[in-house]
Amino acid sequence: MCEFAGMTVEERLVLSGMNFCFDEAAQAGNRSKMIQILVALGIAPAGAAKLVETMFVSPEKDEF
Repeated sequence: MCEFAGMTVEERLVLSGMNFCFDEAAQAGNRSKMIQILVALGIAPAGAAKLVETMFVSPEKDEF
């Protein structure tokens, strides 16, 4: 998605309004939903999966 080019993941989530859905999925531990949201925002599937796994391995690093 060109509209998100050059933006951080956090910026993409907020601008798209998907930050609340992403947070709900994270709190529920729904990794597949989190990945689905990130891919919809233009993150490559492999990168989205890696980011999500990192969030669960290192929950104190919740800033992307």
